[in-house]
Amino acid sequence: MGADLLTEREERVLEAVIRSYVDAAEPAGSRAVAKRFKLGISPATVRNTMADLEEKGFLYHPHTSAGRIPTDRAYRYYVDTLMRPQRLTSSEERRLRRELSGDSDGVPALERLIRHAVQVLGLLTGELGVASAPRLSESVLEKLDLVAVSSDKVLLVLTLRSGVVRTIYVDLPMAVPTEALVPVALVLNERLAGLSLKEIRRTLPDRLRDAAPVDDESAMQLLNIFLQSAEDLFEGAELTGEDVHLGRASVLAKQPEFASGEKLKNLIELTERRDLLSDVLVTREHDDTLKITIGAEHEHPELSSFTLVTSEYRVGNLKGVLGVIGPTRMPYEKVVSIVDAASSLLTQYLNDPASFEAAGRARSGRDA
Repeated sequence: MGADLLTEREERVLEAVIRSYVDAAEPAGSRAVAKRFKLGISPATVRNTMADLEEKGFLYHPHTSAGRIPTDRAYRYYVDTLMRPQRLTSSEERRLRRELSGDSDGVPALERLIRHAVQVLGLLTGELGVASAPRLSESVLEKLDLVAVSSDKVLLVLTLRSGVVRTIYVDLPMAVPTEALVPVALVLNERLAGLSLKEIRRTLPDRLRDAAPVDDESAMQLLNIFLQSAEDLFEGAELTGEDVHLGRASVLAKQPEFASGEKLKNLIELTERRDLLSDVLVTREHDDTLKITIGAEHEHPELSSFTLVTSEYRVGNLKGVLGVIGPTRMPYEKVVSIVDAASSLLTQYLNDPASFEAAGRARSGRDA
Protein backbone atom coordinates (compact mmCIF):
# COMPACT_ATOMS: atom_id res chain seq x y z
CA MET A 1 0.00 0.00 0.00
CA GLY A 2 1.56 3.28 -1.04
CA ALA A 3 2.42 5.99 1.47
CA ASP A 4 0.75 8.59 -0.79
CA LEU A 5 -2.67 6.98 -0.43
CA LEU A 6 -3.65 9.37 2.38
CA THR A 7 -3.00 13.06 2.87
CA GLU A 8 -0.92 14.25 5.80
CA ARG A 9 -4.07 15.37 7.63
CA GLU A 10 -5.75 12.02 7.03
CA GLU A 11 -2.70 10.22 8.35
CA ARG A 12 -2.66 12.32 11.52
CA VAL A 13 -6.36 11.75 12.15
CA LEU A 14 -6.08 8.02 11.38
CA GLU A 15 -3.17 7.62 13.79
CA ALA A 16 -5.13 9.48 16.48
CA VAL A 17 -8.19 7.27 15.99
CA ILE A 18 -6.08 4.11 16.15
CA ARG A 19 -4.25 5.23 19.30
CA SER A 20 -7.55 6.21 20.91
CA TYR A 21 -9.20 2.90 20.08
CA VAL A 22 -6.19 0.83 21.16
CA ASP A 23 -6.11 2.61 24.52
CA ALA A 24 -9.82 2.67 25.32
CA ALA A 25 -11.38 -0.15 23.23
CA GLU A 26 -14.20 2.31 22.51
CA PRO A 27 -15.17 3.91 19.16
CA ALA A 28 -13.37 7.23 18.75
CA GLY A 29 -15.45 10.39 18.36
CA SER A 30 -14.22 13.49 16.53
CA ARG A 31 -14.53 15.83 19.52
CA ALA A 32 -12.58 13.52 21.86
CA VAL A 33 -9.90 12.94 19.21
CA ALA A 34 -9.47 16.66 18.54
CA LYS A 35 -9.23 17.47 22.26
CA ARG A 36 -6.87 14.66 23.27
CA PHE A 37 -4.40 14.71 20.40
CA LYS A 38 -4.24 18.47 19.77
CA LEU A 39 -4.19 18.07 16.00
CA GLY A 40 -4.47 21.81 15.41
CA ILE A 41 -7.78 21.44 13.57
CA SER A 42 -11.39 21.84 14.70
CA PRO A 43 -13.63 18.93 15.76
CA ALA A 44 -15.68 19.62 12.60
CA THR A 45 -12.59 19.18 10.41
CA VAL A 46 -11.68 16.01 12.32
CA ARG A 47 -15.24 14.73 11.76
CA ASN A 48 -15.07 15.44 8.02
CA THR A 49 -11.66 13.79 7.76
CA MET A 50 -12.95 10.73 9.63
CA ALA A 51 -15.84 10.56 7.17
CA ASP A 52 -13.34 10.64 4.28
CA LEU A 53 -11.33 7.85 5.93
CA GLU A 54 -14.50 5.81 6.33
CA GLU A 55 -15.29 6.26 2.65
CA LYS A 56 -11.79 5.02 1.78
CA GLY A 57 -12.21 1.90 3.92
CA PHE A 58 -9.98 2.84 6.86
CA LEU A 59 -12.68 3.37 9.49
CA TYR A 60 -16.15 2.01 10.09
CA HIS A 61 -19.09 3.34 12.01
CA PRO A 62 -20.85 0.98 14.47
CA HIS A 63 -24.60 1.54 14.45
CA THR A 64 -24.72 1.90 18.22
CA SER A 65 -22.07 4.62 18.47
CA ALA A 66 -21.25 8.03 17.08
CA GLY A 67 -17.56 7.13 17.05
CA ARG A 68 -15.53 5.15 14.54
CA ILE A 69 -13.33 2.05 14.71
CA PRO A 70 -10.23 1.25 12.61
CA THR A 71 -10.51 -1.48 9.98
CA ASP A 72 -7.87 -4.10 9.15
CA ARG A 73 -6.81 -1.83 6.30
CA ALA A 74 -6.23 1.00 8.77
CA TYR A 75 -4.00 -1.15 10.97
CA ARG A 76 -2.03 -2.29 7.92
CA TYR A 77 -1.48 1.30 6.80
CA TYR A 78 -0.45 2.25 10.32
CA VAL A 79 2.03 -0.62 10.60
CA ASP A 80 3.56 -0.01 7.17
CA THR A 81 3.61 3.79 7.17
CA LEU A 82 2.99 5.49 10.50
CA MET A 83 4.21 3.22 13.27
CA ARG A 84 7.26 4.22 15.32
CA PRO A 85 8.33 1.17 17.35
CA GLN A 86 8.96 1.87 21.02
CA ARG A 87 12.28 1.03 22.59
CA LEU A 88 12.19 -1.59 25.31
CA THR A 89 12.51 -0.26 28.82
CA SER A 90 15.40 -1.48 30.95
CA SER A 91 13.01 -3.45 33.14
CA GLU A 92 11.44 -5.18 30.11
CA GLU A 93 14.84 -6.21 28.77
CA ARG A 94 15.95 -7.42 32.20
CA ARG A 95 12.80 -9.52 32.48
CA LEU A 96 13.34 -11.07 29.08
CA ARG A 97 16.95 -11.89 29.94
CA ARG A 98 16.00 -13.26 33.35
CA GLU A 99 13.41 -15.63 31.85
CA LEU A 100 15.89 -16.90 29.27
CA SER A 101 18.85 -17.26 31.65
CA GLY A 102 20.01 -20.79 32.30
CA ASP A 103 20.58 -22.68 35.51
CA SER A 104 24.08 -22.68 36.94
CA ASP A 105 24.54 -26.39 36.18
CA GLY A 106 24.21 -26.00 32.41
CA VAL A 107 22.15 -24.75 29.51
CA PRO A 108 18.44 -25.50 29.95
CA ALA A 109 16.62 -27.65 27.44
CA LEU A 110 15.36 -25.88 24.32
CA GLU A 111 11.79 -26.71 25.23
CA ARG A 112 12.15 -24.98 28.59
CA LEU A 113 13.57 -21.87 26.95
CA ILE A 114 10.76 -21.64 24.40
CA ARG A 115 8.15 -22.19 27.09
CA HIS A 116 9.60 -19.38 29.21
CA ALA A 117 9.88 -17.10 26.17
CA VAL A 118 6.18 -17.41 25.27
CA GLN A 119 5.14 -16.88 28.89
CA VAL A 120 7.13 -13.68 29.32
CA LEU A 121 6.00 -12.42 25.89
CA GLY A 122 2.40 -12.79 27.04
CA LEU A 123 3.04 -10.95 30.30
CA LEU A 124 4.95 -8.07 28.69
CA THR A 125 2.57 -7.55 25.76
CA GLY A 126 -0.78 -8.60 27.22
CA GLU A 127 -1.22 -10.90 24.21
CA LEU A 128 -0.97 -14.69 23.79
CA GLY A 129 2.64 -15.81 23.42
CA VAL A 130 3.18 -18.45 20.72
CA ALA A 131 6.18 -20.27 19.27
CA SER A 132 7.06 -23.14 16.98
CA ALA A 133 10.02 -25.39 17.67
CA PRO A 134 12.80 -25.53 15.07
CA ARG A 135 12.41 -28.28 12.53
CA LEU A 136 15.25 -30.44 11.34
CA SER A 137 14.39 -30.63 7.64
CA GLU A 138 16.97 -28.00 6.68
CA SER A 139 19.68 -29.33 8.97
CA VAL A 140 22.69 -30.95 7.29
CA LEU A 141 23.83 -34.47 8.16
CA GLU A 142 27.39 -34.51 9.44
CA LYS A 143 27.66 -38.22 10.11
CA LEU A 144 25.54 -41.28 10.73
CA ASP A 145 26.13 -44.18 13.11
CA LEU A 146 24.40 -47.53 13.46
CA VAL A 147 24.41 -49.20 16.88
CA ALA A 148 23.08 -52.70 17.51
CA VAL A 149 20.48 -52.80 20.27
CA SER A 150 19.44 -56.41 19.65
CA SER A 151 19.47 -58.80 16.72
CA ASP A 152 16.32 -57.19 15.28
CA LYS A 153 16.66 -53.59 16.49
CA VAL A 154 19.18 -50.90 15.49
CA LEU A 155 19.77 -47.42 16.86
CA LEU A 156 20.27 -44.85 14.10
CA VAL A 157 22.31 -41.88 15.39
CA LEU A 158 22.22 -38.73 13.22
CA THR A 159 24.79 -36.05 14.06
CA LEU A 160 23.75 -32.76 12.46
CA ARG A 161 25.81 -29.66 11.75
CA SER A 162 23.49 -27.60 13.91
CA GLY A 163 25.00 -29.39 16.90
CA VAL A 164 21.91 -31.56 17.35
CA VAL A 165 22.11 -35.33 17.70
CA ARG A 166 18.97 -37.25 16.82
CA THR A 167 18.51 -40.93 17.69
CA ILE A 168 15.93 -43.21 16.08
CA TYR A 169 15.14 -46.83 16.88
CA VAL A 170 14.74 -48.95 13.76
CA ASP A 171 12.83 -52.23 14.10
CA LEU A 172 14.05 -54.85 11.63
CA PRO A 173 11.82 -57.55 10.13
CA MET A 174 14.61 -60.09 10.52
CA ALA A 175 17.75 -60.66 12.56
CA VAL A 176 20.81 -58.83 11.25
CA PRO A 177 24.31 -59.69 12.48
CA THR A 178 26.25 -56.85 14.13
CA GLU A 179 29.05 -57.08 11.58
CA ALA A 180 26.60 -56.07 8.81
CA LEU A 181 26.15 -52.62 10.38
CA VAL A 182 29.67 -51.36 9.62
CA PRO A 183 29.59 -51.60 5.79
CA VAL A 184 26.04 -50.21 5.68
CA ALA A 185 27.06 -47.22 7.82
CA LEU A 186 30.04 -46.62 5.53
CA VAL A 187 27.84 -46.54 2.42
CA LEU A 188 25.22 -44.29 4.06
CA ASN A 189 27.88 -41.81 5.19
CA GLU A 190 29.58 -41.82 1.80
CA ARG A 191 26.32 -41.13 -0.05
CA LEU A 192 24.45 -38.90 2.44
CA ALA A 193 26.85 -36.85 4.59
CA GLY A 194 26.71 -33.15 3.68
CA LEU A 195 23.06 -33.28 2.58
CA SER A 196 20.06 -31.81 4.40
CA LEU A 197 17.45 -34.21 5.77
CA LYS A 198 15.01 -32.82 3.22
CA GLU A 199 17.39 -33.68 0.38
CA ILE A 200 18.01 -37.15 1.80
CA ARG A 201 14.29 -37.93 1.97
CA ARG A 202 13.78 -36.74 -1.60
CA THR A 203 16.77 -38.39 -3.26
CA LEU A 204 17.67 -41.43 -1.14
CA PRO A 205 16.55 -44.10 -3.67
CA ASP A 206 18.65 -42.50 -6.43
CA ARG A 207 21.67 -42.13 -4.19
CA LEU A 208 21.59 -45.73 -3.02
CA ARG A 209 20.43 -47.38 -6.25
CA ASP A 210 23.84 -48.79 -7.22
CA ALA A 211 25.22 -49.14 -3.69
CA ALA A 212 26.72 -52.50 -2.79
CA PRO A 213 28.35 -52.51 0.65
CA VAL A 214 29.99 -55.90 0.28
CA ASP A 215 29.00 -59.25 -0.97
CA ASP A 216 26.85 -59.64 2.13
CA GLU A 217 23.16 -60.51 1.93
CA SER A 218 22.41 -59.24 5.46
CA ALA A 219 24.00 -55.86 4.68
CA MET A 220 22.01 -55.55 1.46
CA GLN A 221 18.78 -56.42 3.29
CA LEU A 222 19.53 -53.74 5.87
CA LEU A 223 20.26 -51.19 3.15
CA ASN A 224 16.92 -52.00 1.52
CA ILE A 225 15.18 -51.36 4.83
CA PHE A 226 16.68 -47.86 4.91
CA LEU A 227 15.55 -47.32 1.33
CA GLN A 228 11.97 -48.29 2.17
CA SER A 229 11.86 -46.28 5.43
CA ALA A 230 13.54 -43.05 4.29
CA GLU A 231 10.35 -40.97 4.68
CA ASP A 232 10.11 -41.79 8.38
CA LEU A 233 13.78 -42.12 9.33
CA PHE A 234 14.92 -38.83 7.81
CA GLU A 235 11.80 -36.79 8.54
CA GLY A 236 12.48 -33.19 9.59
CA ALA A 237 10.80 -33.38 12.95
CA GLU A 238 10.66 -30.76 15.67
CA LEU A 239 13.36 -30.55 18.31
CA THR A 240 11.04 -30.44 21.32
CA GLY A 241 8.11 -32.50 22.51
CA GLU A 242 5.61 -30.11 20.93
CA ASP A 243 5.21 -28.45 17.53
CA VAL A 244 3.57 -25.37 19.06
CA HIS A 245 4.08 -23.71 22.44
CA LEU A 246 1.46 -21.31 23.82
CA GLY A 247 1.44 -18.87 26.71
CA ARG A 248 -1.50 -18.39 29.06
CA ALA A 249 -4.75 -17.70 27.23
CA SER A 250 -6.05 -16.12 30.46
CA VAL A 251 -3.80 -13.08 29.76
CA LEU A 252 -5.55 -12.48 26.44
CA ALA A 253 -8.99 -13.35 27.80
CA LYS A 254 -8.85 -10.24 30.01
CA GLN A 255 -9.06 -7.97 26.96
CA PRO A 256 -12.45 -6.33 26.15
CA GLU A 257 -12.73 -8.15 22.81
CA PHE A 258 -13.30 -11.40 24.67
CA ALA A 259 -15.92 -10.16 27.13
CA SER A 260 -18.68 -11.83 25.09
CA GLY A 261 -19.19 -15.57 25.39
CA GLU A 262 -18.93 -16.17 21.63
CA LYS A 263 -15.59 -14.42 21.18
CA LEU A 264 -14.13 -16.08 24.26
CA LYS A 265 -15.30 -19.43 22.88
CA ASN A 266 -13.51 -18.66 19.59
CA LEU A 267 -10.32 -17.83 21.48
CA ILE A 268 -10.42 -21.08 23.45
CA GLU A 269 -11.11 -23.07 20.29
CA LEU A 270 -8.14 -21.40 18.59
CA THR A 271 -5.78 -22.41 21.41
CA GLU A 272 -6.97 -25.99 20.98
CA ARG A 273 -6.19 -26.00 17.24
CA ARG A 274 -2.51 -26.93 17.57
CA ASP A 275 -2.55 -28.37 14.05
CA LEU A 276 -3.76 -25.07 12.60
CA LEU A 277 -1.28 -22.98 14.58
CA SER A 278 1.56 -25.35 13.68
CA ASP A 279 0.75 -25.04 9.98
CA VAL A 280 0.55 -21.24 10.20
CA LEU A 281 3.84 -20.84 12.08
CA VAL A 282 5.90 -23.41 10.19
CA THR A 283 4.91 -22.01 6.78
CA ARG A 284 5.47 -18.33 7.64
CA GLU A 285 8.13 -16.62 5.52
CA HIS A 286 10.05 -13.95 7.39
CA ASP A 287 13.02 -13.12 5.10
CA ASP A 288 14.96 -12.01 8.20
CA THR A 289 12.30 -9.45 9.11
CA LEU A 290 9.48 -9.34 11.62
CA LYS A 291 6.13 -10.41 10.10
CA ILE A 292 2.69 -9.02 10.96
CA THR A 293 -0.54 -10.55 9.65
CA ILE A 294 -3.73 -8.65 10.44
CA GLY A 295 -7.31 -9.93 10.51
CA ALA A 296 -8.61 -10.78 7.05
CA GLU A 297 -5.04 -11.10 5.71
CA HIS A 298 -4.90 -14.58 7.29
CA GLU A 299 -5.56 -17.52 4.98
CA HIS A 300 -7.43 -19.33 7.76
CA PRO A 301 -10.83 -17.84 8.69
CA GLU A 302 -10.31 -18.96 12.31
CA LEU A 303 -7.68 -16.22 12.60
CA SER A 304 -9.69 -13.43 10.94
CA SER A 305 -10.30 -11.63 14.26
CA PHE A 306 -6.65 -11.77 15.29
CA THR A 307 -3.28 -10.24 14.54
CA LEU A 308 -0.19 -12.46 14.53
CA VAL A 309 3.19 -10.80 15.11
CA THR A 310 6.20 -13.12 14.75
CA SER A 311 9.95 -13.16 14.29
CA GLU A 312 12.43 -15.96 13.70
CA TYR A 313 14.96 -17.26 16.18
CA ARG A 314 17.85 -19.53 15.24
CA VAL A 315 19.63 -22.55 16.68
CA GLY A 316 22.73 -22.97 14.54
CA ASN A 317 21.34 -23.15 11.00
CA LEU A 318 17.86 -24.14 12.20
CA LYS A 319 14.98 -21.70 12.55
CA GLY A 320 11.92 -21.47 14.78
CA VAL A 321 9.17 -18.84 15.12
CA LEU A 322 8.37 -16.76 18.20
CA GLY A 323 5.66 -14.15 18.62
CA VAL A 324 2.20 -13.27 19.88
CA ILE A 325 -1.44 -13.56 18.85
CA GLY A 326 -3.91 -10.89 19.89
CA PRO A 327 -6.95 -8.96 18.71
CA THR A 328 -6.39 -6.57 15.81
CA ARG A 329 -6.74 -3.76 18.37
CA MET A 330 -3.14 -4.06 19.47
CA PRO A 331 -0.44 -1.59 20.60
CA TYR A 332 1.69 -2.51 17.59
CA GLU A 333 4.57 -0.13 18.32
CA LYS A 334 5.10 -1.81 21.71
CA VAL A 335 4.40 -5.39 20.64
CA VAL A 336 6.73 -5.43 17.63
CA SER A 337 9.63 -4.15 19.74
CA ILE A 338 9.13 -6.79 22.42
CA VAL A 339 8.76 -9.65 19.91
CA ASP A 340 11.82 -8.51 17.97
CA ALA A 341 13.90 -8.22 21.14
CA ALA A 342 12.72 -11.60 22.48
CA SER A 343 13.65 -13.45 19.27
CA SER A 344 17.07 -11.75 19.16
CA LEU A 345 17.80 -12.56 22.81
CA LEU A 346 16.63 -16.16 22.40
CA THR A 347 18.88 -16.58 19.36
CA GLN A 348 21.81 -15.09 21.25
CA TYR A 349 21.28 -17.36 24.24
CA LEU A 350 20.82 -20.54 22.21
CA ASN A 351 23.98 -19.96 20.19
CA ASP A 352 26.29 -18.28 22.71
CA PRO A 353 25.02 -18.48 26.31
CA ALA A 354 28.30 -17.16 27.76
CA SER A 355 28.07 -13.99 25.66
CA PHE A 356 24.39 -13.64 26.59
CA GLU A 357 25.18 -13.83 30.31
CA ALA A 358 28.09 -11.38 29.98
CA ALA A 359 25.91 -8.86 28.14
CA GLY A 360 23.24 -9.21 30.82
CA ARG A 361 25.73 -8.52 33.60
CA ALA A 362 27.10 -5.50 31.73
CA ARG A 363 23.57 -4.18 31.22
CA SER A 364 22.76 -4.63 34.91
CA GLY A 365 25.93 -2.70 35.81
CA ARG A 366 24.93 0.23 33.60
CA ASP A 367 21.41 0.32 35.03
CA ALA A 368 22.59 0.19 38.64
